[in-house]
Amino acid sequence: MLFSATHFALKLKKSLVDSFPPKSTQDTRAHLFPEVRSAAPPSPTQALSCVSHRTVERNLIGLIQRSTLDLPSSMAGGKIRKEKPSRAASNHYQGGISFHKSKGQHILKNPLLVDTIVQKSGIKSTDVILEIGPGTGNLTKKLLEAGKNVIAVELDPRMVLELQRRFQGTPFSNRLKVIQGDVLKVDLPYFDICVANIPYQISSPLTFKLLSHRPAFRCAVIMFQREFAMRLVAQPGDNLYCRLSVNTQLLSRISHLLKVGKNNFRPPPKVDSSVVRIEPRKPLPPVNFKEWDGLIRLCFNRKNKTLGSVFRQKSVLSLLEKNYKTLQALQKGSSEDTEGEMDVSTLGDNSEDMSMEIEDGRDDEMEVEDDGDDDAGGDGSDFKAKVLGVLKQGDFEEKRSSKLTQVDFLYLLSLFNKAGIHFS
Repeated sequence: MLFSATHFALKLKKSLVDSFPPKSTQDTRAHLFPEVRSAAPPSPTQALSCVSHRTVERNLIGLIQRSTLDLPSSMAGGKIRKEKPSRAASNHYQGGISFHKSKGQHILKNPLLVDTIVQKSGIKSTDVILEIGPGTGNLTKKLLEAGKNVIAVELDPRMVLELQRRFQGTPFSNRLKVIQGDVLKVDLPYFDICVANIPYQISSPLTFKLLSHRPAFRCAVIMFQREFAMRLVAQPGDNLYCRLSVNTQLLSRISHLLKVGKNNFRPPPKVDSSVVRIEPRKPLPPVNFKEWDGLIRLCFNRKNKTLGSVFRQKSVLSLLEKNYKTLQALQKGSSEDTEGEMDVSTLGDNSEDMSMEIEDGRDDEMEVEDDGDDDAGGDGSDFKAKVLGVLKQGDFEEKRSSKLTQVDFLYLLSLFNKAGIHFS
């Protein structure tokens, strides 16, 4: 074993020494064999006789290691380390501007999709167009080409500067007005049509802000998260039919225009989107919206329960009876709430709809009715009978909110009000 190792070391040493050019042979040999520094270069055999095996091995390893420093790691027998991309590399840019997903900044990058949205909006050459969240102006440019003026509301000051820089010195500069601020807080000016790709987290409050705007606009074509859009257009009996569906369809006609995949945006969101057309109803239905909102909240608290079961609950009866006695104590008709009749923004609090939870219908299985002895004495029992009598009069006792239309709810509200029962 010792002979074979020595023999291998000797052959390797000889091949290494012979591989150097003549001028560097002496220096290299002197480095390999520090113990032998004669004027005449020794032969490999003579050198090995003077140097211990450990010295030869140590010098060999050192030379081999130094000779591989300049080689690629794959040639040197090591593993190639993959460089991890920095956080800066993961940012999405357009024109030197980074987009923040946390702020809902997803810019439309598909020009064909932009053209389709503008075409389906039905813009007239005399229209004043409201755009919310214009970003870098890809959609803004097409809107300026189609309409008379564009009012763009943008929260990010970087995007405002980009818009101004993009259209400065162009024929569009005099027809574009940029408002920097939160669209939910600013006072919106007059506009004929709204076309927008909005941050999805403001979908519900923005929808009702637009529907409460006066004078009413002609229509709005808005990009929503797909599930939110499906809730807007859901019909009675659909799984997504909810309070948001009832309230928005009471105030407007809503239609689904097209589905938009996530890859049409930069950066791409986690969900697909849909474009929806909203046309406000003119005139609005003659209803007190505070009363309406109170009724709809109660009914959709458990939308798959029968209304008879919902209105037998102690908490519901207690609330209605309190309102009933309060209004009875006041002189009838002495304080009519006319403000609530036109306050559409009352319906804008759809916090449970924004959570995007879907009821799975298990309420049908868990339906439990209160025992009849909870209000055994006097007035409570009479009021309960009064409430259930209203439900029976309209044949609503065995019906469920998930199956009722806006007309059904309007009729139910009118029956309760005639009986002196109110929800606000």
